Amino acid sequence: MGTFSIWHWLIVLLIVVMVFGTKKLKNIGSDLGGAVKGFKDGMKEGGQNPADTAAPTAQVTQNSSADKGTIDVEAKQKS
Repeated sequence: MGTFSIWHWLIVLLIVVMVFGTKKLKNIGSDLGGAVKGFKDGMKEGGQNPADTAAPTAQVTQNSSADKGTIDVEAKQKS
């Protein structure tokens, strides 16, 4: 018992390739790589100064004509 030898891992890899196919595994690998890249980019953006991230939100303007169809209500709790 303990760790598996290289032959065990090769057999497992062969079975996985036979079950999923190489195209499916390639798509999974590229999706995983894209997710890791997105996570790294998000971590880099999270380390920026708050003044840098606040600038784009300050440029947002409200259009009062678009709010005419909005209904504001307040929910009441059941007793």
